[in-house]
Amino acid sequence: MSTTEPLRPPVHVPVLLERVTELLAPACAADGAVLVDATLGLAGHTLAMLDAHPGLRVIGLDRDPDARAEAARRIEAAGHGDRVTLVAAVFDELPEVLDSLGIAEVQGVLFDLGVSSLQLDRPDRGFSYSADAPLDMRMDPGGPRTAADVVNTYSPKDLARVLRVYGEERFASRIAAAIDRERARAPFTTTARLAELVRDAIPAATRRTGGHPAKRTFQALRIEVNDELGVLERALPAAIEALAVGGRVVVITFHSLEDRIVKQTLAAGATDRTPPDMPVPMPELGPVLRLLTRGGEAASDAEVGLNPRSASARVRAAERIRRAA
Repeated sequence: MSTTEPLRPPVHVPVLLERVTELLAPACAADGAVLVDATLGLAGHTLAMLDAHPGLRVIGLDRDPDARAEAARRIEAAGHGDRVTLVAAVFDELPEVLDSLGIAEVQGVLFDLGVSSLQLDRPDRGFSYSADAPLDMRMDPGGPRTAADVVNTYSPKDLARVLRVYGEERFASRIAAAIDRERARAPFTTTARLAELVRDAIPAATRRTGGHPAKRTFQALRIEVNDELGVLERALPAAIEALAVGGRVVVITFHSLEDRIVKQTLAAGATDRTPPDMPVPMPELGPVLRLLTRGGEAASDAEVGLNPRSASARVRAAERIRRAA
């Protein structure tokens, strides 16, 4: 008998589940409503919405074939297979996906950004600094660029930029210089070697606080490998454009760079653009969105206690109040 146990699907705890379903409910309750789960993952939010709204249809996007397969299994097991369309796509491909399905507008769009539970819980995907694995980090395993490619081929200047901008790492230049010296000896291929180098490159006094020293470096590399911020900057305006009047967009972020993009995009849509010298507001320049959250709402202490991954989560939401002129 084999001593190796088969890989079990991770226990999935959707972040901010109650608040997300509350925010989406008014737009998704009617029969025939369409919700786009732009980051399907393991379908936790989708399943809750399908359970709550019997007339809802969901279009689930995910670039990760492992996530799509596990989501499909869970959706079928819950008896909702006929109400869900799964699409292999990055979420900035939303307009093309809707066009291919013949859908002109939708009632809801949900983004749950960052790395999924499945990706974190599979050490072989290379997202985690806590287990040794190939230095990969691609959300789409068929993607063109791995974290090893970035670490081994970027110039020290470009590496430092990635770590400083995407990881908000104040020792970016020191880490980049250490990587440059070490890769001349042998290319980086594993997460453990990189995590150890980052730890050694950061001053000892700094290492004593703030969690694992490699956390920010791994975040930065993951964002670069998957073009996460570029995809978000393209996808969020497209999602807003796809909303019907009364439709809602809900976005969960996990770090300040994502949250800043979401905050600015939603605020712009909720702003009256009538020139200040005009005597009355111009309807065609009025806001197209109404903000539904006061800033980025955080998970409760109780939720963080049950699901530590929710500690850094923030949710923002808006409702479409008119079509653009």
